[in-house]
Amino acid sequence: MKAYLIKNGTLITMDPKRRVLPGGAILVEGQRIKKVLNREEADSFSSAKPGAEIIDARGKLVLPGFVNAHGHAAMTLFRSYADDLPLMEWLEKRIWPLEESLEPEDVYWGTLLSILEMLKSGTTTFADMYFFMDEVARAVEESGIRGVLCRGMVGTGDNPGKRLKESEEFCRQWHGQGDGRITTTLGPHAPYTCPPAFLEEVLGLQKKLDVPLQIHLAETEWENSYCRETYSMSPVELVDSLNLFSAPTLAAHCVHVSPGDIEILAAQKVRVAHNPGSNLKLASGIAPLPRMLEAGVVVGLGTDGASSNNNLDMLEEIRLAALIHKGVSKDSRAVPASTALELATCGGAAAVFLEDTGSLEEGKLADLVIFKYQGVPHLTPNHNPVADIVYAAGPRDVDLVMVNGAVLLAKEQFSRLDEERILFETKKRTAALLSRAAGKAKA
Repeated sequence: MKAYLIKNGTLITMDPKRRVLPGGAILVEGQRIKKVLNREEADSFSSAKPGAEIIDARGKLVLPGFVNAHGHAAMTLFRSYADDLPLMEWLEKRIWPLEESLEPEDVYWGTLLSILEMLKSGTTTFADMYFFMDEVARAVEESGIRGVLCRGMVGTGDNPGKRLKESEEFCRQWHGQGDGRITTTLGPHAPYTCPPAFLEEVLGLQKKLDVPLQIHLAETEWENSYCRETYSMSPVELVDSLNLFSAPTLAAHCVHVSPGDIEILAAQKVRVAHNPGSNLKLASGIAPLPRMLEAGVVVGLGTDGASSNNNLDMLEEIRLAALIHKGVSKDSRAVPASTALELATCGGAAAVFLEDTGSLEEGKLADLVIFKYQGVPHLTPNHNPVADIVYAAGPRDVDLVMVNGAVLLAKEQFSRLDEERILFETKKRTAALLSRAAGKAKA
């Protein structure tokens, strides 16, 4: 069992007391954190497992890895392909037609590309909803990252029952694989693509499998209008009326939610993935994050896909979450730095149904990131490490990433991934994808 002693760093624990421990230490044994020590305890600590590898974090920050609570990883292949469009035009005219030409290997390499990007910016867990999910799971298993995965399901068109069957098979095959790093959910896309009868079938399958749900919800004004015109209910009210929230549910976006909708989300213990960057770029709006937090809704942060963001940098999402709500509310205290960091760590872990990560605590899974700090111009003079992470840090400051007790990235070098090959293969696959799509368009 591999062991590490990370010492001399400033620990931003995100534990229930939100302790920040200068000069602290963390003992990792196997997949888990064995000890979290303050400076005094670290100075006298001598019971590290013989042979433990020492990681000197002097002048650095150690914090939980970020949790990307919503995304579509393989859409890195579509980065900058369809910009500056509203959501429905972006989907119907550009993205969905291209997705019709996707092949499994495209999704595999696109997911690996996203994992490169996420690890380099400190993300250790990501939630994903897409197609060819066996390939996504294979990429997660090989790379060492943690994934909360589901096959996205549309309940209209040809053979929606096939999508339910594929989802069931995926959950049965992959849940708990990759040394426990892979967990599975069911993924009905949205109320406007999944009619009530289909959502009821999804709920029946959920009860059979006992897994959570992921769904896009109340993302746009159009979606709200559609649901009210079609069902005389808001999207949140519609899904609640179908009893879907009786299952543990992660709802992505929740931009256009009323006070009554928020009451439902809180009462039904629905988790929310807030995606500020994507919502801004697609002009979907700004979710009422402070009101949801005040109501007790568990909220995490997500990047959404790289085609609507256009990056997977959780540090950018943390900063946006801290800034945009101040500007909208004209209240500089609307989302403090500490709250923004919670959304990406302990809050994000809770949002994706992982209570065993998201903080540096004894017994928790060893998912952590080390940031360069002292001697970094844009982080100097080091007044407040939490504020420095939220308002000033960038991916270039990531020094080491550990998931499940394994070092996946150190000094910009990956331990399990061939970065050069992934970049080559994704460019090759993207060119072939565009060629196939163009051929279909001409036919």
